[in-house]
Amino acid sequence: MDINWQFIISTLPLYQKAAWITIKLGFWGTLLSLVIGLVCSIILYFRIKVLKELVGIYVELSRNTPLLIQLFFLYFGLTKIGITMSETTCAIIGLAFLGGSYMSEAFRSGIEAVSKTQIESGLSIGLSQMQLIRYVILPQAFAVTMPSLAANCIFLFKETSIVGAIAIAELMHVTQDVIGMYYQTFESLFMLVVAYLIIILPLSFLLTWLERKVRYAEFGN
Repeated sequence: MDINWQFIISTLPLYQKAAWITIKLGFWGTLLSLVIGLVCSIILYFRIKVLKELVGIYVELSRNTPLLIQLFFLYFGLTKIGITMSETTCAIIGLAFLGGSYMSEAFRSGIEAVSKTQIESGLSIGLSQMQLIRYVILPQAFAVTMPSLAANCIFLFKETSIVGAIAIAELMHVTQDVIGMYYQTFESLFMLVVAYLIIILPLSFLLTWLERKVRYAEFGN
C-alpha cells in the first residue's frame, strides 16, 4: 500500500494543534485527579465521619460509570439546572472526576502499606497529624504507589480520546473529521497513532525513571 505523504504533510498542522489540546487536557486532568485522589485517600485512612461515606459514594460512582456518560452529564445534563460550562472545562472536570477515584485507591493502598510501628513512633515523638502525614506517611506511600500512579496517568492521557464526543478538537475528533472529509483512512489513522506515541512514550519513560528514583531514594543524584 502506497502512503500519501503529501496528504500527511498537508494535514500535519491540524494534528499538531490537536496534540497540544490533548496534552493540555491530559495534564490538567491528571494534576487535578492526583489532588482529588490524595485528599480522598487521607479521608478514608483517618476515617473522617460523613466525609468517609461521601468519598466511598464518589469512588463507586466514578469507577462504575463510563467517562462518556460523565461528560454528557456535565455538558448536556447540567444545563437543565442552569449550569453551563465550556467544552474544555467539562473535559478536564470529567477526566479529574474519573481519575480521582483511581488515584484515591492507589494512594490508599500506599498509605496502608506504611507500618503502624512507624506511625506510632511518629506520634510518640510529638508529631501532629499533619506532620505525620507529611514526613512519615506520604514519602513512603508515594514510593509504594508510584507504579499505580504512573499507570493511572497514562490511562488518563489515553482517555482524552473520549472527550471529542463533546466537540473538542483533540486528536481523535480531528482524525474522524479528516477521514470524513478526505476519505484518507489509513493516513489519518497513521497520524493518530504516531501522535499518541509522541505524547505517551516520553511520558511513560519519564514516569518509569521517576519510579526508579523514588524506589531507591536517589533524588538529587
